[in-house]
Amino acid sequence: MRRSVLLLSLVAAAGPAHPAYLAHAHQVPGQQEPAFRSASTELVVLPVIVKDKQGRYVPDLSRDRFVVYDNARPMPIEFFSNEDTPVTIGLIIDASSSMRSKLGEVVAATLAFAKSSNPDDEVFAIRFNDDVRQAVPTGRFLLGDLHALETAVSSLVPEGRTALYDALVAGLETLDSGTRPRRVLILVSDGGDNASRTTLETVLERARRSNASIYTIGVYDEEDPDKNPRVLKALAHATGGERFLPRSPGALLQVCERIAREIRSGYTLGYAPPDRDGLFHRIRVAVQPSAKHLEIRTRPGYFAAGQPPSNARP
Repeated sequence: MRRSVLLLSLVAAAGPAHPAYLAHAHQVPGQQEPAFRSASTELVVLPVIVKDKQGRYVPDLSRDRFVVYDNARPMPIEFFSNEDTPVTIGLIIDASSSMRSKLGEVVAATLAFAKSSNPDDEVFAIRFNDDVRQAVPTGRFLLGDLHALETAVSSLVPEGRTALYDALVAGLETLDSGTRPRRVLILVSDGGDNASRTTLETVLERARRSNASIYTIGVYDEEDPDKNPRVLKALAHATGGERFLPRSPGALLQVCERIAREIRSGYTLGYAPPDRDGLFHRIRVAVQPSAKHLEIRTRPGYFAAGQPPSNARP
């Protein structure tokens, strides 16, 4: 069992006005999951993944090994956790006609993801083609209920065009009502969009203001004219997630299992924001003493609370 200075979440819940922040948290005696209560102190909460050069997760670094830089300024770490706590996960699945030959692979990979995840994870599934709908009419369910998940993804009928950006906005909004403090979206798509009312720029801005990590899985044939792996990369990079481009059914299974392991193997760092200027703050996380053999990944930044100055660039 890994030790934790304070139980938090990979991507912690936040107040509705400023989703990049977390209200003050405490651990209830005898309770394994963190409890959150509003307080005057807001924290910037970062999901942090640490790997070695062989791509293995490094799970046992102590709090004093981490340094967080906010716009190049070192910040005191207020909260720290490396515990496996349940998450709310949104599965955003492309059900357009371009996915017709891939649906069986997606069903198998989704079940592999569930089997490698915390059974208390809360999940919802959104399918999109010409429009965007919940794949399960009852909404959220636990990942331990494999039957519900299999029914949801097996009932998809690939047809129509691709409203990818609308689906992502719907997923981010649905995450806001999740009952777990940790928030993740997993997108399975070719990255193309030809039916949304929302633009990519709007989705990226909404994602940067959310507290969700987005993992993207590119599933397409090379001759697919709608594929857009650059969009998948942009979404992952903006939120501290990762893009995957599996080229075989076996690789797709491995990717889903890897995402499940990563969600369960990360750290959470929280610190008080230095400014309330309404601007985007860039973040860098380092491990001390200097550890060049480690790969450290987190969100590239966040929007501070408050109003930006009148002369600020858009």
